[in-house]
Amino acid sequence: MAGLASGLKINNIVLYLALFLIIIIGIREAAYLVNILVVSVILTLMANPIMEYLRKKGLSNLTSATIVALIACLCILILIVMAFYSIKILMQGLPLYQEQLNMRIADISALFGNNNFMANEISQIRFDLSSILQMIMASVFSIGEALMYLFFIGAVTFCMLLEAPHLPGRIEKILGKEPEKLLEISRMSRYIIDFVIVRTETNIIHATLFGGALWVMGVHAAVTWGLLTFLLGYIPFFGLIIAAIPAVIFAFIQFGVWGAVVVIAIVCVLNIVIENPVFSWLAARRFEIPALVVLLSVVLWGWLLGLFGMLFCVPITLLILIVFQCSDDLRKINVLLGVNHLFEADVNPAGTAGGTQEIENQQ
Repeated sequence: MAGLASGLKINNIVLYLALFLIIIIGIREAAYLVNILVVSVILTLMANPIMEYLRKKGLSNLTSATIVALIACLCILILIVMAFYSIKILMQGLPLYQEQLNMRIADISALFGNNNFMANEISQIRFDLSSILQMIMASVFSIGEALMYLFFIGAVTFCMLLEAPHLPGRIEKILGKEPEKLLEISRMSRYIIDFVIVRTETNIIHATLFGGALWVMGVHAAVTWGLLTFLLGYIPFFGLIIAAIPAVIFAFIQFGVWGAVVVIAIVCVLNIVIENPVFSWLAARRFEIPALVVLLSVVLWGWLLGLFGMLFCVPITLLILIVFQCSDDLRKINVLLGVNHLFEADVNPAGTAGGTQEIENQQ
């Protein structure tokens, strides 16, 4: 009997691994649709508290969803206008930036005046900023693709918001005999909302301070680098570093080595101050997800879903952890990953959206 039980466990492990590979391949092949679905789910979770507030004021589901959709459209429109304004300023100044870059290369070449070989090699270096910028923009997204993404994400999110009031009852019917799982789902749903909101608040503070510091220094396109910091700040570990690289390059182009050093120092100080005490204060506690899990999330979801996967890697991972927790077999994975404490009753990540106790009292 022991041998039979052991054999069954091995078969289950093999079956789960095969299923995991099939799901991975499916997500990879259907990345476009998965991106739309995942982003819509995350936006729905974030917008649902506003929906609940509006419904308590006596508004219908359709009216509440419409108001939320209009607010979201306004926020997106502001971001789009800022992005196009920043890109326009950047493109208009490219000839000047190119001239300044050539001067910096010439200065570096002059430092090696006694070494003719090094001086000749450096003097032959040519960077076409216009071509580099166009290549980067083309590789990230096209305007048509971005508009299609926004349209479908908006439509799916709107429909999900209309269905959101009915989901708790449906989930309760499914998990009626297991109320503890219902509480775990509620807890983690609030956790996802808190994380995204706190991350957004932190990114706004970080981007404002960084862009403001660059503007005071006189670095070209300071608004652009501030906006880039806000967007890429959602990518754990790497996002803020990637966002700082263009600012460092343009500081070098304008002010030389010392300008680049000053910007690097500003980046280090802001990362130390904003990403630790400010983030902790806004969150009221650190979101205790092991660094290895976060790092693997960036790599995995970035590979599967591209830029959207990297931006929303933590919320996506939290959604997957909820699925694991709802399965008696798969919840062991959460224990192995060291995230099972997120589902415990004493976990109360009190971000701006509030803790989990309020949701539990509503159940």
